[in-house]
Amino acid sequence: MSQDHPDRAPAPFAQGDGPRPTGPLVAGFVPPPPPGPDRIEGRHVLLERLDPDRHAEDLFAANRGQDWVWDYLGYGPFADLPAYRAWQAGMAAKADPYFYALRDRATGKVGGLASFLRIDPANGVIEIGHIEIAPPMQRSPAATEAISLMIGWAFEAGYRRVEWKCDALNAPSRRAALRYGFVFEGIFRQHMIYKGRNRDTAWYAIIDRDWPALARAHQAWLAPGNFDAQGRQRQSLSALTAG
Repeated sequence: MSQDHPDRAPAPFAQGDGPRPTGPLVAGFVPPPPPGPDRIEGRHVLLERLDPDRHAEDLFAANRGQDWVWDYLGYGPFADLPAYRAWQAGMAAKADPYFYALRDRATGKVGGLASFLRIDPANGVIEIGHIEIAPPMQRSPAATEAISLMIGWAFEAGYRRVEWKCDALNAPSRRAALRYGFVFEGIFRQHMIYKGRNRDTAWYAIIDRDWPALARAHQAWLAPGNFDAQGRQRQSLSALTAG
């Protein structure tokens, strides 16, 4: 007996074959709220609603001389602090994308940005993107916890699906998606043009039924006992989310 595969086209359907297949009913679904908390707190990081007066100077300094951090984003690098502050002001005024600055609790400094975007409460879908982590915060518990907190907020608020998309050539972003537990769903070829270049987009997602097990994995990775006296991880998040 053959089995149905979601990545294959359904068999031809003719009149007289009976009712055509449809998806299961989504009983009791209530559209979740759009993002709104001005502050999300973690052990290693604080997510603060983007405010250029509080965040632009720290982050501009953290990115100075590291123009490669903007390679896969549709903006940047910025010539000077006023230009960067003006860009932040434009983003801070938007409800979608909804930007957070990431403040490392160990240093007190802002070391990155991330946002919710393509916010679709009617279907329970939300994306995490515009992620820009400055070199001092990269590969840190604060950076990992920031994304974990955003995923957790979305599912706790009632979203059914959290998406992650990136340039298919952006190997670090693709590794990060898998590390957090996102499932690869395919490549959208010639999806965008940015900075005059073609972008094929890699799509990833976590859905609500995936999250409870992944949340336990994230919590286990972030637990103090997972780090030695020098702050080195004992077990990787990739190993914890792979099962």
